[in-house]
Amino acid sequence: MIERIVILDNIDPQTFYGVNNSNISLIRNLFPKLRMAARGNVIKVIGEDSETADFEKKVKEIEAYAAKYNKLTEDVIIDIVRGESPKQIDSEGVIIYGQTGKPIAPRNANQARMVKSFHENDLTFALGPAGTGKTYIAIALAVAALKNKTARKIILSRPAVEAGEKLGFLPGDMKDKIDPYLQPLYDALEDMLPALKLKEYLESNTIQIAPLAFMRGRTLNDAIIILDEAQNTTTHQMKMFLTRLGMNAKMIITGDVTQIDLPRSVRSGLLQALYVLKGVKGIGRIEYEKKDIVRHPLVQRIVEAYESRESTDPAPDSRPSAENQ
Repeated sequence: MIERIVILDNIDPQTFYGVNNSNISLIRNLFPKLRMAARGNVIKVIGEDSETADFEKKVKEIEAYAAKYNKLTEDVIIDIVRGESPKQIDSEGVIIYGQTGKPIAPRNANQARMVKSFHENDLTFALGPAGTGKTYIAIALAVAALKNKTARKIILSRPAVEAGEKLGFLPGDMKDKIDPYLQPLYDALEDMLPALKLKEYLESNTIQIAPLAFMRGRTLNDAIIILDEAQNTTTHQMKMFLTRLGMNAKMIITGDVTQIDLPRSVRSGLLQALYVLKGVKGIGRIEYEKKDIVRHPLVQRIVEAYESRESTDPAPDSRPSAENQ
């Protein structure tokens, strides 16, 4: 009798063990000759050498399936333990499987072009109105690269610029102060990674989320680097960010040039970069349109209404006059 230790290093143990440990209980029943104890990401098993070796092999196959599809069912466990191939899931066009196994794939032609550009270029600009999914697709591509081990880390950044209102003094440490600006990035990550795995990645700096000001002086190698809300960068910030690109790294820059929150006297670094870098080899550019909006259908009509109003009355003033107050 020997003791063998199996470490789950590619998946959140909660996903592997199942609700109320239902999955690990099933695995125990499928290996009745072995004694096992599971705690955290470590499974200890005692039995004959050949049986424990087979157990480790099957557990790693189950883990690989769960890591790929972000879900695990009893049927899959039984098929793998019996040496049968689990029922294949159609993965054509899927970037990654999010929480509960939800497939994340391009939902329109421009999102598909963005995926293609990412694989063909080291720098991709994704431009367009709110709700087109450009940031969501960018983060999905980054998480997929991390899971496939084509990148060692993900760097997510955005400029700390308020959208038309002053937030004033924010309490807490540095993380507490910058988190409000970065919350949209957290939202996307939470949709794609189990909570414990995301926490592990953040604590180990495998995924780094930081304001743009923290990028100066860094060389980012073996990473997927995403700059969100790039229309709010200054020209100096954009040049600084672009020159952080290191070896075996890719950048995705997203922005909406119709939503610039900088002071009117400050030129957007995104607009300048698009002009300066036009035609440079190795740079892709995707331009989303209103028809690409994938949020609530009303969002597209809102965007169209604002554009229509601005084209006929660029500076409407609906404030009541003094004589009407």
